[in-house]
Amino acid sequence: MSCCTRVAALGDHTLFFTVKPRTVFRRLRYTARFLSRSQCPAAEHSPISEPGEKPRLRAIDLARKVRQEKAKTRTRTEQTEPPASGLQQRVVELKRFSMQLQNVHPNVLAKHLHRSVLYQDKDVVIINKPYGVPVREDSGVTSITSVLPVLSKMLDGPKVKTDSELLPCLALEKDSTGALLLARSEAAVEHILALSRNNQVERRYWVITVGVPVPSEGLIDIPIIEREIAGPQPHFKMTLSPIFRMNEVGDGVTKVRSHRQAHPAVTKYRVLDSSYGCSLIELQPFSGVKHQMRVHMAYALACCILGDHKYSHWSKLAPQILPERVLKKLGLEQTKSRNLPLHLHARQLVLPGHSQSEISVSCPLPKEPAFIARLLNKEEITI
Repeated sequence: MSCCTRVAALGDHTLFFTVKPRTVFRRLRYTARFLSRSQCPAAEHSPISEPGEKPRLRAIDLARKVRQEKAKTRTRTEQTEPPASGLQQRVVELKRFSMQLQNVHPNVLAKHLHRSVLYQDKDVVIINKPYGVPVREDSGVTSITSVLPVLSKMLDGPKVKTDSELLPCLALEKDSTGALLLARSEAAVEHILALSRNNQVERRYWVITVGVPVPSEGLIDIPIIEREIAGPQPHFKMTLSPIFRMNEVGDGVTKVRSHRQAHPAVTKYRVLDSSYGCSLIELQPFSGVKHQMRVHMAYALACCILGDHKYSHWSKLAPQILPERVLKKLGLEQTKSRNLPLHLHARQLVLPGHSQSEISVSCPLPKEPAFIARLLNKEEITI
């Protein structure tokens, strides 16, 4: 096979080199294919492949195809499902916001808590706890305790060097909201716990219940014990452990021996308002048993707290079943009730102060319980 000789000038020198005809032909064919594809918009970004070879699918093309399929699915879903009410949207937004707070960087949660400080002095700090964020460490999510060192520095200022710390005391449940008491030292924690044991710390909670208690105010003094519930979903629940039972005649009660593992639990309640079969109730616990107020409302008064899916049923774990009139008033469907938050809010905290006579803090209601005003048929709650 003959070869072609090419001559190239480089400065004052002349270079001679040979090129095989097959190589020239391959280069010309590659150039022609590139020019033809550059003139075709559909093939502008397509990878060059040999004749007869199946076109390759690039990652960017695959991602574009997946986005288009998702958009089509979303459009079909919006066309088939009825539009959600304003309340349902707020419930979904609340759930999304609480999940974001549990998974954000500790500094972000600390800034949120810093903006929600209700009171502070050299001994204690009181903040407005957001819904859905655990106070103590809980299965890998961001907790309030984990960001307290950062919050302490924010309160003292970046230029102030101090050994002060923040410690939780009289903690709230994960799904509750309201006034959360923090101590600035171990000594302050011990002092507050001693005050609490002597009932010198006054805590008042507001709850929305499904049902109206009779009588409208009273004192619940029934011990609480933890029981294991057997069934398809074995679990543990707190329940009542009464020390009285009806006598055989049925005209009185007889005192029975208390269970060794039962904890004394006392809760004072007062109905503030009621409508559509629901009530706004003020609770004042005189003991600190786990889930005390939820158990007393659900099992002692048969008025479960709105959004308390755990104690709405005894033998199973399932979403709370709401009466039809309540669903209609809230604009909710029963299938969406599982997203309702627990309506348990730490409204007021009163405790003796060191440098002053008394510390009294009232925590505003969160935005989400617009359900309260709607249930009670009011423009706003001003109690």
